[in-house]
Amino acid sequence: MLDLQRLRALHAVSVHGTVGAAATALGYTSSAVSQQIAKLERETRTVLLEREGRGVRLTDEAHQLVSAARELLAIVERAETELEERRGVPSGRLAIAAFASAARGLLPGVLADLARRHPALDARLSEVDPHLSVDLVAKGAVDLAVAHDWDIAPLPAPAGVEQAAVGDDVCDLLVPAGHPFAGRSAVRRAELGGERWICQPPGRVCHDWLLRTLRAAGHEPDVVHQADENPTLVALVAAGLGVALIPRLGRGPLPEGVVEVALDPVPVRHLYALWRAGAARRPAIAETVRTLREHWPAVSAHTPRTA
Repeated sequence: MLDLQRLRALHAVSVHGTVGAAATALGYTSSAVSQQIAKLERETRTVLLEREGRGVRLTDEAHQLVSAARELLAIVERAETELEERRGVPSGRLAIAAFASAARGLLPGVLADLARRHPALDARLSEVDPHLSVDLVAKGAVDLAVAHDWDIAPLPAPAGVEQAAVGDDVCDLLVPAGHPFAGRSAVRRAELGGERWICQPPGRVCHDWLLRTLRAAGHEPDVVHQADENPTLVALVAAGLGVALIPRLGRGPLPEGVVEVALDPVPVRHLYALWRAGAARRPAIAETVRTLREHWPAVSAHTPRTA
């Protein structure tokens, strides 16, 4: 008989791409995941993973097992949902994925609140890019995701995934204190030509939004510095190396030498909670979404201008 935990390990490798990433998502060590898959190979007398460069590749037989595992895990999820629904209280493990600034600015308070109110609920957080997290929800790798989109780049929600709005996050133009815009109450997008920009790398939602927005206003952006983390972007602005568009969520107080200026029209990104339709009745999902919305007004308030 096939062991469900071993199938879960193989499924996680197929979703996350590597043994290490699968281990992180499952809360195991890489060695433990490798051992589970090795046991599954012995049980099935089949090679399931093959070395490919520094990673692994699933064999055709492994893909067949992953398809079966996906169906079995869906059945288990429905059974767990029905049991939790009968109990009427949030319980069990809840895997949550959130993008970086939400993981920093919103989720700590939400997770602490859930732990205090519902001790039977084991909520676990992973920091994941918003577009990747939606796919992880669809594939059953996480139970709930907090993701975002922009007005010109809507977030795709695949079939079988439901979503609810959490709130809107305002984005500000950050400039060095000596910049000509520093004394302005607002700046129109048409005025942004010729600036040296600091932003996240290509492929990130904020980077793509910046390029589309400036090009729509008739400007080809000159991106001079790139960094993943917002605190790094703010530090580069403070050093006088350029300007940046950064959302308020998780940004923290601005250091001396950085001035916040409103853009006209104001850029806004929309935050959502997403989950699989099959888990919609689960009390843990409903309570987490409610708690996210409850905490949003406080964390979305305007941050202090200086540290």
